[in-house]
Amino acid sequence: MTEAGSPVAHSARPRAASGRTWPLTALTLLVAALVALPILSVVANVFVDTGDVWGDLVGTVLADYLVNTVILMAGVGLGAGAIGTGAAWLVTMCRFPGRGILEWALLLPFAVPAYVLAYVYTDLLDYAGPVQTALRDAFGWTRHDYWFPDIRSVAGAVAMLVLVLYPYVYLLARNAFLNQSVAALEVARTLGHGPWRSFFRVALPMARPGIAAGLALALMETLADFGTVDFFGVRTFTTGIYRTWFLRGSPEVAAQLATMLMVFVVAVLALERGSRGSARFQGGSARFVPLPTYPLRGGKALLAVAACLLPVICGFALPGALLLDLAITRGDPLLGTAFLGYAANSFTVAALAAVLGIGAALALGYGARMAAGPLARQAARFASMGYAIPGSVIAVGVLIPLAWFDNTLDAFMRDTFGISTGLLLTGSIAALLFAYVVRFLAVAYNAVDAGLSKITPSMDGASRTLGHGLGSTLWRVHVPLLRGSLLTGALLMFVDVMKELPATLIVRPFNFDTLAVRVYRLAADERLAEASTAALAIVAVGIVPVILLSRQIGRSRPGNAEPRDDG
Repeated sequence: MTEAGSPVAHSARPRAASGRTWPLTALTLLVAALVALPILSVVANVFVDTGDVWGDLVGTVLADYLVNTVILMAGVGLGAGAIGTGAAWLVTMCRFPGRGILEWALLLPFAVPAYVLAYVYTDLLDYAGPVQTALRDAFGWTRHDYWFPDIRSVAGAVAMLVLVLYPYVYLLARNAFLNQSVAALEVARTLGHGPWRSFFRVALPMARPGIAAGLALALMETLADFGTVDFFGVRTFTTGIYRTWFLRGSPEVAAQLATMLMVFVVAVLALERGSRGSARFQGGSARFVPLPTYPLRGGKALLAVAACLLPVICGFALPGALLLDLAITRGDPLLGTAFLGYAANSFTVAALAAVLGIGAALALGYGARMAAGPLARQAARFASMGYAIPGSVIAVGVLIPLAWFDNTLDAFMRDTFGISTGLLLTGSIAALLFAYVVRFLAVAYNAVDAGLSKITPSMDGASRTLGHGLGSTLWRVHVPLLRGSLLTGALLMFVDVMKELPATLIVRPFNFDTLAVRVYRLAADERLAEASTAALAIVAVGIVPVILLSRQIGRSRPGNAEPRDDG
């Protein structure tokens, strides 16, 4: 298989005259600069004097931020890695009842935000919840007669995050297993290796890059989480950024905490890259044939079904059923006009952000494809790094330069014309959309870049020979061919924006509530039943990309056919 960046890949890249591509290069650099602005504004505050605030943080909560963040990363890494990799191997290489359904059902927890899962399980497992109430009624216990694990703890946060983040590992691990070399597996069998030895000694090492990439995504989402850890009272850097900004009124310290959080992000990315080293993971043959599978029967089949079904039940079916029951029996008291307003706000900003994001991604992707030099390609790659930065960091990075601009303009207008302009950009819809685009541009860019890679360079050449310029070629050739990729990228970005909480809380205009904010506010007031309606709406919207992802991964193996049974 040809790797990206190989000589073959570079020689296949279309080229246009450098004099004609400078507008594309300039546009690519402009988008990359805008995306970099929030990150640079955060880093620029590292050496700002903040007085005694840091002393208070070091003496009180900074150690908790550090320890809890490390524990969360370790717990989620182990849990998501084990569940995702194990489930991917079972549904790809084993035959057991229900396997066809579980292949896509294992992705369903993708649709549930971690903070929604935290609210549901708190309502279910808290002291006044139905589980502990049933135990006390059945055995006549009082509060001091039994021990029950506290869901509002670091361990509880790890469990919630594992249940919704293991699909990252499952998705990429299954893709790696589907595209592995049949020849290597058959050689392992001829050497007497059974399923377990083949998995650990052959399949797992070959799938390591995919698994490492999935773990990196899961860990970055762990670092970005706010709703779960805030609701459980777990002090992390994300909650610290929010409280330092709003409760302590110190944006400089919030930016410095955000910089420390970015150190964790860089460490995760470096760990993922370092796990590959100089190794190359290539298939042993260009001939794709159905994968050999291991039939499971009796007790082994039941264990496989249980291992794959349990995360689906805990991560989607049970919380979904509880949300539906709460929404029907009690639900949001503002189900009428007010709730529709929250839904309209969510759909509006998500749709606008998706359109802006897919437009920026198309400009980046096409600019990188047609640019004469490496500058535009490197800029496009840099611009797609926003997904690795937590929403709270992006929010702080957006507000700092916008607040400086607003205050500078207001001071100038006051001194010159005696007019106060107030805050024009800070706390506006434009600022919120900017934060969303920076945060989720990578989602749209990856979809567009994958679609562009399938368009042969000869089509660009044919378009130029017919007299079409770069803009005409993009509009009349590439956009029609990219329709599916553009729709997929826009839809994935739409759903991510619907679920985003920390950036929305920090950047949103005054009195502008979305479904995510509505869920957060009600849950913070312990009104979990009322939060169920908005939470259920977010989950329902999230199911759509899960279906798309499942269909896409099932077709990822060239010549894919039903795996053969070698039992």
